[in-house]
Amino acid sequence: MKKVSFVKMSGAGNDFILFDKKTAPELALTSEAILKMCSRRTGIGADGVLVIDDAEGYNFSMEYYNSDGSTGTLCGNGARCALRYADFSGRIPSQRARFVSNGETYSGEILRPDYVKFNFGLPKDYRPEMSLMASGQHIKASYINTGSPHVVVKAEAVLKPGSSKEVYWDLNEFPVFDLGRQIRYLNDFAPAGTNVNFIKISEGKVFIRTYERGVEDETWACGTGSVASALVCYFKGELKSPITLITKGGDELKVEFKADGENIRDLSLSGPAVITFTGEFYKNLYF
Repeated sequence: MKKVSFVKMSGAGNDFILFDKKTAPELALTSEAILKMCSRRTGIGADGVLVIDDAEGYNFSMEYYNSDGSTGTLCGNGARCALRYADFSGRIPSQRARFVSNGETYSGEILRPDYVKFNFGLPKDYRPEMSLMASGQHIKASYINTGSPHVVVKAEAVLKPGSSKEVYWDLNEFPVFDLGRQIRYLNDFAPAGTNVNFIKISEGKVFIRTYERGVEDETWACGTGSVASALVCYFKGELKSPITLITKGGDELKVEFKADGENIRDLSLSGPAVITFTGEFYKNLYF
């Protein structure tokens, strides 16, 4: 019976099932197969799926799928994991690499073992002030697209419901799933929806929790969300590059950029990217 090999990877707790077309040349993913294998109870379990292949003129190509099988947007931590695996598989002769994904060219660098830098494109569609109706209240938010669309909300600015006094949420106990899901589906972001980040600035660092569309749940880290949150903090005059973010899992991600006012360049995300294990499954299990 035919077996398929895979690699399990983690980018600061954002976890992925990775397939290499060299070792799985007949791989033909479907949304149904991705949904099954990403299930944490009956499958391998992951936030998404990465497919790596050779590409003429590049070190490699990357395809990314959310755990619900959707695709088409950038995944920052997925890109960092792809870079780490490409180095592991011998596709990067030096520390720097160029690769293609969704028809776009990207680059990155292996800074040290299991620590990877990914270079972003230019952010777009920044909306500094939005008022979103969710959880029975108007919530102040910002919006920016860093390859994927993101809303950024300060957790301490959101009222706890049902209190006779104005009591605000602490990030540690914040209802990320419930409120994130509400905001994700608001008409303000129709039809595709948005990712939602809840943050708190403390001791010069950004503590962050994220509800990811496509996963439809809170993830332990989000690369594009971390970059979005860092940029919003910069635009509001609260922090300067480099900006350190602390993920739900406790890992640190670093966002660096150069800026002239709101003009951003040399935008990057650095952090841990590790191979956690390798495995194989019978093809008929998911296909």
